[in-house]
Amino acid sequence: MTLTRQHNMQHLAHGGVLAAGNVRAAMPLAAFALFPHFPPMLAKLTAKNQLTLPKRALESLGLDPPPEYFDVEIDDGRIILTPARVGSSEAVRRKLAELGITDADVADAVSWARRRP
Repeated sequence: MTLTRQHNMQHLAHGGVLAAGNVRAAMPLAAFALFPHFPPMLAKLTAKNQLTLPKRALESLGLDPPPEYFDVEIDDGRIILTPARVGSSEAVRRKLAELGITDADVADAVSWARRRP
């Protein structure tokens, strides 16, 4: 019989021992002391290699709206996700307008950059 994850955590939080091979058995003791107040969060990886993040994790960032993109880093066997700001083409056009750069200026710059020596 396989214990559910929540039952595993409650079992360990009350001093129980789980069978070898349980990934959570190696979790630091401090994490178990906080379990009822701050339950651990899991992200689900789908068959299409898509990651579903817990709503609580995104809400804890305090960003409204929550980010759509994340920078991904690998560090010592850990995947680190950092919210990334990806600008829209409209945002770029607004910035160019603020700087007084016209579509013709952009076209001239692209033409100049494409010239071969």
